[in-house]
Amino acid sequence: MMASSSKKVGATSSSGSTHQHAWWSSSSSIAALLFVVPLVVVFGLISLLGPDTANWVFTSPSASLPLNLTVTSTSSGNSDSNDDVLGLQSTVVVVDMHNIEEAHSDDSVQNRSSSPPLAVEEEEEEAALPPLQQPNVTRGDDFMNETHASIMERRQRKKTNLGWLEARLRRARAAIREAKFGNQTRGVDYIPNGPMYWNANAFHRSYLEMEEKFKVFVYGEGEPPLFHNGPCKSIYSMEGNFIHEIEVNKQFRTLDPEKAHVYFLPFSVTMLVRFVYVRDSHDFGPIRRTVRDYVNIVSEKYPYWNRSLGADHFMLACHDWGPETSNSNPHLRKNSIRALCNANTSEGFNPSKDVSFPEINLQTGDTHGFIGGPSPRLRSILGFFAGGVHGPIRPILLEHWENKDPDLRVHQYLPKGVSYYDMMRQSRFCLCPSGYEVASPRVVEAIYTGCVPVLISDHYVPPFSDVLNWKSFSVEVSVSDIPNLKKILTSISSRRYLRMQRRMLQVRRHFEVNSPPKRFDVFHMILHSIWLRRLNVRVHDDQ
Repeated sequence: MMASSSKKVGATSSSGSTHQHAWWSSSSSIAALLFVVPLVVVFGLISLLGPDTANWVFTSPSASLPLNLTVTSTSSGNSDSNDDVLGLQSTVVVVDMHNIEEAHSDDSVQNRSSSPPLAVEEEEEEAALPPLQQPNVTRGDDFMNETHASIMERRQRKKTNLGWLEARLRRARAAIREAKFGNQTRGVDYIPNGPMYWNANAFHRSYLEMEEKFKVFVYGEGEPPLFHNGPCKSIYSMEGNFIHEIEVNKQFRTLDPEKAHVYFLPFSVTMLVRFVYVRDSHDFGPIRRTVRDYVNIVSEKYPYWNRSLGADHFMLACHDWGPETSNSNPHLRKNSIRALCNANTSEGFNPSKDVSFPEINLQTGDTHGFIGGPSPRLRSILGFFAGGVHGPIRPILLEHWENKDPDLRVHQYLPKGVSYYDMMRQSRFCLCPSGYEVASPRVVEAIYTGCVPVLISDHYVPPFSDVLNWKSFSVEVSVSDIPNLKKILTSISSRRYLRMQRRMLQVRRHFEVNSPPKRFDVFHMILHSIWLRRLNVRVHDDQ
């Protein structure tokens, strides 16, 4: 477990008892003692009262582990350093301002949500223990060792706005931990329940804490169409939808940056590609310079970016080039929360701090007419796919199954007069292979039409995996198993299929787009994932 260190100065002597009389009888030794003791005291006070080496502490959760499964702790010398950390993964990184390369966790994250959890290193074994069995507390004798000046310094820090915000986040973390093993929290309209959630109680408590506390500051700098604007009627519609909804939202948005937990960089990657990128130039330079200049502007005007090196800031992109755009600034990629549709771990997506959200193709700007479908007994087709041949996976799928089996309707082009959405509504399973990038709008289209999604991809972190247990309502098939696709689907019993389909309908609300947003819909789920990441970042203002 890494932590910011505090020096301990002490004096020991293995031969003190043997030569004690001779030592005191020497006047030169007494003079040396009178010189050394004040130095020891001075250096001891400096080590206790000096500023912390880290301005923020980043705990690294994993999006594919159950919400609040593990709790980790730090000891950075701050007042909340011994507070349990809400764990999505059992490692903690303390970031030194002079060694920002440490700002991200090990890249060996899971490639698929069905993969077994990562093995915890031996030195981190204690952090992986269940939180209520191994409470993380500061012992009484540790408090006795603290100087009065150090305690007063910490109390003074709590009086600042940032200290107040961090204190509220500490209380939220504690409430979420307690909810994991507590009774179900009462809800007004919807109460999460069932195996679709890693821990329904913890999620519900976390969601309620978010509704009560979470505040987002949207930087006002920048002009449309690149900033404060985005597409709302395309495959990248979630960019424009989120930007619009957060800017008009009165519950979560704050106009006072001192009250904010996170700071939103409101650029649209889709708009940058449309208006800044030179078509077919293969030159990302103009996009990178635009984003880099924007970060420089807000970091010079406000203190918040430099205070955390971007750790409490977030960007959101559904365009395929979202990850590449984050390379505009090294701290934006390594430290900031990146909400991405293209959640590809092989391209640097880090579930510890990044957010996977769904790609939704709103052709008309809303979901009217798309949601709903017949009961399972009226679905006569085993599996269905229709789509263009691009990327490395779809050619393999079409090679093995295109027009080769009446139970698996796999097409590159649908026959004339056949409706794509009608085919989905007639199918029990909808195949969702990755294209050029890992994300596909077919996942949400399948959920909308009541068709159990079959995720065929490598290195993809499905949306909201920090909360949702995708294995309970979808099927995951590796690329190497594409030849066995029919065998895999037919091996799923009718009873199991009905359970999966019923659970999928229950979580459908988390993928629905509403205007204005409704509780637990996709807008709120995106915010909740960002809220979870912010819970595991400690920001300390040591100025």
